Amino acid sequence: MVERNDGIYAGLDVSLQATNVCVVDGDGNVVQEATLKTDPDAIELFLVECGIHGLEAFSYSAWLFTALSEKGLPVICIETWHAKAALNAMLNKTDRNNAKGIAQMMRTGWFRAVHVKSEGAQTLRALLVGRKALLGKVLDMENMIRGLLRPLGLKVGEISVGHFDARVREITAGKKELEAIVTPLLDARSAMRLQLAKLQRLALAAARRDSAVRRMMTLPGVGALVALTFRATVDDPARFRRSTNVGAHFGLTPPRYQSGQTDRIGRISKCGDELTRAMLYEAAIAILTRIPKNFKLRLWGLRLARKKGLKRAATAVARALAVLLHKIWSDGTTFRFGAGGKRGRVAAAM
Repeated sequence: MVERNDGIYAGLDVSLQATNVCVVDGDGNVVQEATLKTDPDAIELFLVECGIHGLEAFSYSAWLFTALSEKGLPVICIETWHAKAALNAMLNKTDRNNAKGIAQMMRTGWFRAVHVKSEGAQTLRALLVGRKALLGKVLDMENMIRGLLRPLGLKVGEISVGHFDARVREITAGKKELEAIVTPLLDARSAMRLQLAKLQRLALAAARRDSAVRRMMTLPGVGALVALTFRATVDDPARFRRSTNVGAHFGLTPPRYQSGQTDRIGRISKCGDELTRAMLYEAAIAILTRIPKNFKLRLWGLRLARKKGLKRAATAVARALAVLLHKIWSDGTTFRFGAGGKRGRVAAAM
């Protein structure tokens, strides 16, 4: 239920520099409109007489939501795709009309509230996203160096990370002009690798400090990065009344379309957080291809792989992993090979 105050509702369309605000009464009539600086103090002064305040979720909304909540305002952050579906009915899409549409959504109750992550979860998320971005840049640099040398007949070949620098210097030795080009690139790569190692150490330290993450890591195939990503994205396990809902939240369940005589099941929805979905999928691949010890989830996934292929099986295992990780987090338990209770959880997840 949403608490209402004297039938007054406000909608906020937030952008980096300005926020459009629209206040409506219980009948949907516009009471007041304004364009304010995106500043909690300015918005508080304007909304002090209003009851419900709606924010459309986007990257800047979390900060504003927290700031307004700390001031005692009853703020609600609504689902972006839900707001978009409602606002698309308007002929003219403007910031002013968006604020008016969000206010009407508050009035009618036709919205879905979004969980706004804690500051700790957002900080952890920044670490993981930054690490992934820097890793991508390092790999891009290495591939670029390989591409520069290949037309000259110089092949780096399959080489470990630690020997990449020495291998490139070896095959370019004696070619002064080429050495002058490659050396700065190798130095830049080394600098990025050094910073990547720092972020990796920060991630591992965060995993060691978090008891829930350590318990998640008892699941085969789930390492520190997978557990940390799940932890940062979910933030609060109480968000989900049932663990079986977690797979759908990360877009790992197929949507259903039914109309008249038509009834079909599509591919997975791929809604929700892409990074977490990718991490769960990588963990599932590890379970199916690299974990030597058998347990119920792995055996079930291997049977599925023989019938429907590795990719579909990995997707199903990733969905089951999401359920198991949530159960481990919620129950305070750990994974043990051959434990009867855990076998029951796997069966429920499947």
